[in-house]
Amino acid sequence: MPALCRDCLTLFDDGRRCPACGRPRVIAHPELATLSIAHMDCDAFYASVEKRDNPELRDKPVIIGGGRRGVVSTACYIARIKGVRSAMPMFQALKLCPEAVVVRGRMEVYAETSRAIRAMMEDLTPAIEPLSLDEAFLDLTGTARLHGRPPAVLLAGLVKRMQSELGITGSIGLSHNKFLAKIASDLDKPQGFSVIGKAETAEFLADKTVRLLWGIGDAGQRALDAAGIRTFADLRRWDEAALTARFGVLGLRLAQLSRGEDARRVTANRRVKSISNETTFFEDTDDPDLLDGHLWRMAEKVADRAKAKDMAGRTVTLKLKKADFTLLTRRQTLPEPTQMADRLYRAARALMDQAAKGAAYRLLGVGLSDLVSAALADREGNLLDPGEAGRLGAERAADRIRAKFGHDAIVKGRALR
Repeated sequence: MPALCRDCLTLFDDGRRCPACGRPRVIAHPELATLSIAHMDCDAFYASVEKRDNPELRDKPVIIGGGRRGVVSTACYIARIKGVRSAMPMFQALKLCPEAVVVRGRMEVYAETSRAIRAMMEDLTPAIEPLSLDEAFLDLTGTARLHGRPPAVLLAGLVKRMQSELGITGSIGLSHNKFLAKIASDLDKPQGFSVIGKAETAEFLADKTVRLLWGIGDAGQRALDAAGIRTFADLRRWDEAALTARFGVLGLRLAQLSRGEDARRVTANRRVKSISNETTFFEDTDDPDLLDGHLWRMAEKVADRAKAKDMAGRTVTLKLKKADFTLLTRRQTLPEPTQMADRLYRAARALMDQAAKGAAYRLLGVGLSDLVSAALADREGNLLDPGEAGRLGAERAADRIRAKFGHDAIVKGRALR
């Protein structure tokens, strides 16, 4: 059986230790040398960047997020062992892990590190489909001719290079399509390398929960639960016609995924259609100050991402989910494209004021769409708001200060709610 040493990148016949370096970090699989669709996912990316840049944090639990009334953006694996999870209220996270160090995110640094990782990927293949700053699909079909090594070796070399040059670790999923590659990358995190081959696909999926289905969403999962479909084996007992009759256009997709089939190609240079941020609260809330604080932080994150991508958008979207799971979506088209947090926040705040009053919410989200180049953004003032020019000028000055001294160098009071 083909085997690969993830430390020295030696290929050899099956064995528990590498014959070249003697180390045990070995991955072996019958299809190791032939599979070429991969998903790379950085391990606790934001927290890893913070630990890289501040070695004193290396052995400490680290949480990326806002103040005590904010929410967790992400957490390192030490904090996750204590039960800390993304989107958890900060007060709850600190109850679970009171010794944690809370760090405010530095989106511009994360974006810079992401660009460096992307450049390393481009050394291997042009077929890269980013999903976010810290994960991407790669299609390495045919690259063995160019590089003289099979895709598995190139991928092991990628994460090894990420760690040595950038101080960032990642996990690899390797399979014969995107659906399975993404599942594989989550099987052995952190610093994992997992393979799902064609021959084992049906057996591998049989007892797995259908919650592994990517992109189905909460409503889809509830519909599957109502139909008694909890595992892939349950799903396979329905034929394609029955699934289509029950779930509509989703039924065909479910039938294909139940067999581990996914014909989607890795699409390079996929056009970004929107930028968004949302959070699900640990407890439903109708606290206006808490909601307002979340709204500002989300507008700031969306603005930071737009600035990092050198993009702007004309349409602001507010997403609210009530305690009874009723979803409210409101949109506003701006007079001109923007990438400024102040304009995003004020548009989203106006939309929230128009939504039903007195309701408790379990989810809040802010999005920016109708994206264009940042060169077309924020060129006109608002004659009805004479204070806007000053606020935008202050935001641009704050951006310059953060770029020089770090994201925590200046914090808006509203962000502490």
